[in-house]
Amino acid sequence: MKKIKIAVVGCGRISRNHFGSIEQLDSEYELVAICDNNRDVLEEHKEKYGVVGYTSIDELLAKEELDVVTLCTPSGIHASQTIKAANAKVHVITEKPMATKWEDGLAMVNACDEAGVRLFVVKQNRRNSTLQLLKRAVDERRFGQIHMVHLNVFWTRPQEYYDRAEWSGTWDMDGGAFMNQATHYVDLMHWLIGPVEKIHAMTSTHRDIEVEDTGVVNIKWRNGALGSMAVTMCTFPQNLEGSITILGEKGTVRIGGVAVNDIQEWNFADERDYDSEVDNANYETTSVYGFGHPPYFQNVADVLRGKAEAETDGREGLKSLELLIGIYRSARDNNEIGLPLNL
Repeated sequence: MKKIKIAVVGCGRISRNHFGSIEQLDSEYELVAICDNNRDVLEEHKEKYGVVGYTSIDELLAKEELDVVTLCTPSGIHASQTIKAANAKVHVITEKPMATKWEDGLAMVNACDEAGVRLFVVKQNRRNSTLQLLKRAVDERRFGQIHMVHLNVFWTRPQEYYDRAEWSGTWDMDGGAFMNQATHYVDLMHWLIGPVEKIHAMTSTHRDIEVEDTGVVNIKWRNGALGSMAVTMCTFPQNLEGSITILGEKGTVRIGGVAVNDIQEWNFADERDYDSEVDNANYETTSVYGFGHPPYFQNVADVLRGKAEAETDGREGLKSLELLIGIYRSARDNNEIGLPLNL
């Protein structure tokens, strides 16, 4: 079986999950090149992985025969890099968020469609064992009518975190607490509960940055459920909680821990055989990223080999981006925002 030739673009903190997934799936992937505009970082990773390195994605795409690139670069340049890869007939995996602007997200999907290549948006939290059980319960309608949903993301990102790079904490390149750090929890809104009808948000900023580090949003789903989300990167002294609570007609579930890794309530009117798996689904984690990158990369390989459908493609990524843009528009204008945006 021919290996999928892949290059990693951007060698920052999240790239270790991509490199690790490629190494773990060495029967599927061959890492052939890396790219980073910091020469010291590039040399370090060239030596570590024994591959060629480039300081520009243009040179990478021109000189290498690739099947796919995976983008671990600042969010604000995902769109331009995706379009360049699509024009080179190379498939794209992009980290979250897929873009910082709604128009950029649409342009990414359109470019890949026109070029006949696939666009994958990383949503690795969906692969967490705790959330897989919850998704199954929702899909089997065990909650009956869902009445109330609440999400908390109480983490800490000190000023040093934002000072690490000029683009960090900017609107154009990074996005704030909702778009960057809590984006996977925003994703749970539509993945688990369904299409959102309207939202009303407020945000505030306590660090020395452009974007918000704290915010709240009220949500009404089209199925009648009401809910809210509270996010802050100013928790003292360390990450405290990443949680989701669902209250329904016939069920109550709360998944907490630092990153939805601990099922704390699991009560339903009926019983299913997989209820016994709840304790085993819980896991310890020292990272808010979870362990979902390798199975996500496996799905990408399966899709490229024609063996599966994409779990989160570009259009699925747009659903989260739409919610994020709606949250920011609501907070900016102090208005209730109806969805969808692209009418």
